[in-house]
Amino acid sequence: MARTLLLWLPPAAALGERADAAWLRVDDGVIVDSGQDEGWVDAWEKPRDDGADDRLIALAPAADVPLRWRHYPDAAPAQAAAIARIDTLRDSLGDASLLHIVAGQPVDAGQAVPVAVTTHAAMTAWTDWLKAQGLAPAAIIPAAATVPPPDADSLWTVELGREQILRSDDRSFVSDPELDPLIAAGRPIAPLDADRMREALLLSLAAPPLDLLSGAWQPKRSWAIDPAMVRWMKRLAAALLVVTLLIPILYAIRVNADIARADEAAVAAAKKAGVTAGDAATAEAELDRRLAAAGGGPLAFSVPASALYDAMRDTPGVALKTLSHRTDGTLSTTLAAPRTEDLNAVLLALQARGYKVTAQPMAGTDGNQMANITVRAVP
Repeated sequence: MARTLLLWLPPAAALGERADAAWLRVDDGVIVDSGQDEGWVDAWEKPRDDGADDRLIALAPAADVPLRWRHYPDAAPAQAAAIARIDTLRDSLGDASLLHIVAGQPVDAGQAVPVAVTTHAAMTAWTDWLKAQGLAPAAIIPAAATVPPPDADSLWTVELGREQILRSDDRSFVSDPELDPLIAAGRPIAPLDADRMREALLLSLAAPPLDLLSGAWQPKRSWAIDPAMVRWMKRLAAALLVVTLLIPILYAIRVNADIARADEAAVAAAKKAGVTAGDAATAEAELDRRLAAAGGGPLAFSVPASALYDAMRDTPGVALKTLSHRTDGTLSTTLAAPRTEDLNAVLLALQARGYKVTAQPMAGTDGNQMANITVRAVP
């Protein structure tokens, strides 16, 4: 349920520490309570307990904020508002730096622009008083702006809050019994119907004609985090942390399971070959031993020999003089080449393939460079 407390601000010169004021409480567009005392305190605090959409609208007294409507038929709405503010400032008496002038913006071109004039001192007094009461209004609307316009040949008079307000077709200000007849200039002054005033007041709450909390008095935006959002973010962070920790754990479990299956398969394969072992490492070592004894497996002649021939193929000037193989997988050979660089190229190629290579250089009888080389069969 949307709830609004409409609070009339006391005149700036009579604020002091008083907390009594005229007020209305509106729930879903219906006035449900009102008063001219301190009852607004309970009226404001009760809705706040169970409603996040509650808002406070303050009405500034017409005695401190008179209004005027200016017409600029050929100007766009934004342009009309800017011109109205400049014209009002030019027509105002006193130091311009002490005045706070706010112009509303009409919806369509050609409509009248409401312009409110007050002082920075009055704004300071009202905002300090509201702050002392623990209130942060959503808007401060001039009370005179809520009175609907009469016909051009008449004036309205209406009691609003604790003020009697006079409204003509282009002005709205606090009534003065001695000046009203002079201002009316023969036009009739009629009381405004209470129901019509109530409707206009509710309409002003829905679409404020202008807000004094603008310009230098526009509230600074305060960034507040919803507690529910904070709780949700904490839960999300905790869930993310749990998932982050579970991913490597589950991956490790999966890898260990795959390793265990591979070990079981290796042990089973070794058993078929006649090797009985309790784990894969023992089975592999026994198979390598048997292959080495038989001259096969990774210690066989073909493994280092193929690596040697591949290395020599990349260096055509190198010749193979001798070649022998031991059962431990070591390949011994003597290489000859016109240059030492050619022999080094073969050695580097073997090392690049991951083999351990030793070389003992010597000079050949035919002028070639020679080297006795051993190549380990297992990288």
